[in-house]
Amino acid sequence: MLSWDEDRTPPANPARNPQFSPEPALAPVQPQAQLSPQMSNVAFDPALVAKPDAAANSGRRVNAADKRIINGQTDVNQLVPFKYKWAWDKYLAGCANHWMPQEINMQRDIELWKNPNGLTEDERRLVKRNLGFFVTADSLAANNIVLGTYRHITAPECRQYLLRQAFEEAIHTHAYQYIVESLGLDEGEIFNAYHEVASIRDKDEFLIPFIDTLTNPDFKTGTTLSDQQLLKSLIVFACLMEGLFFYVGFTQILALGRQNKMMGAAEQYQYILRDESMHCNFGIDLINSIKMENPHLWTAEFREEIKSLFLRAVELEYRYAEDTMPRGVLGLNAPMFKGYLRFIANRRAQQIGLDPMFAQEENPFPWMSEMIDLKKERNFFETRVIEYQTGGALNWE
Repeated sequence: MLSWDEDRTPPANPARNPQFSPEPALAPVQPQAQLSPQMSNVAFDPALVAKPDAAANSGRRVNAADKRIINGQTDVNQLVPFKYKWAWDKYLAGCANHWMPQEINMQRDIELWKNPNGLTEDERRLVKRNLGFFVTADSLAANNIVLGTYRHITAPECRQYLLRQAFEEAIHTHAYQYIVESLGLDEGEIFNAYHEVASIRDKDEFLIPFIDTLTNPDFKTGTTLSDQQLLKSLIVFACLMEGLFFYVGFTQILALGRQNKMMGAAEQYQYILRDESMHCNFGIDLINSIKMENPHLWTAEFREEIKSLFLRAVELEYRYAEDTMPRGVLGLNAPMFKGYLRFIANRRAQQIGLDPMFAQEENPFPWMSEMIDLKKERNFFETRVIEYQTGGALNWE
């Protein structure tokens, strides 16, 4: 298992990395009218549209060295031979982490929530604001993967992990819905928070343009500009959404759990945190691999643009912390999160090869590091006995 804190700094000189070779010149996409008969029924996908070079070499077996994360011309349907073994390893790790929301007992949470004296008004506000962001956040992430990112990644090992990640995003959305339903919350209020609550709406509006870029059917990679747009979107979702926007909410619910409150919800957030840590790590590996294969994309101007996005994301997440905690609660307050968000932003920047943007920041929540450090994380599933049905035991009638 990998930690969200694992060092992801790319090699100083990508050209010396024997794993990657310079990106070959791209052949123009063959016009639709000239596609071979076997391609006529393929749904539009930039990675599946026939290219002249690919057609000429259709009888040649895939060489791992020829694979590319983007703009590759090898067969995306051939998983092996592996070039990006790290992506396959993360896929296997994701499968090993499988869980479902309804496995967690929510009875204590229900009793606590129904008890007029069970939680303070500030704690109830925190829970509802928290769910108000998360119930739609993972749907945004899933849309970005399924309708955008997946189409433009041409390494089948990486596509395999993206499919697993998309399923996990569905599980997370299910988990938040399960909590909302269990507590008997106003579903209209919670699920519309991303329209009606400014601090949540502003975070989502920051993300949506990057989704729109990749999901636009006319968007294609293959130029410096479009490849930078793809890379920017990957950085926003791996480093800023899953790697920054989620951590105020995670800290709040896990802080409740540390005080023996909302234990069922806290357990689900622990599983989600484990998944999201892997998503973040995969995204950072993807970003650094694209950089190594396409060093011309990582210009000084592009780096400055990324830094400005980091700064904006920290500002938006801090506003969200202020909104969810207008007064001190659970031994936490919004100002404590200012240093925490800067600490995380510095870490994310370093993981993709940027200099830290803030003066030395310390982690004000060392207990969160213990939970996030997956190498030390306990096996949550030891506490539950779940009897899964095997394929042979299922009733298909």
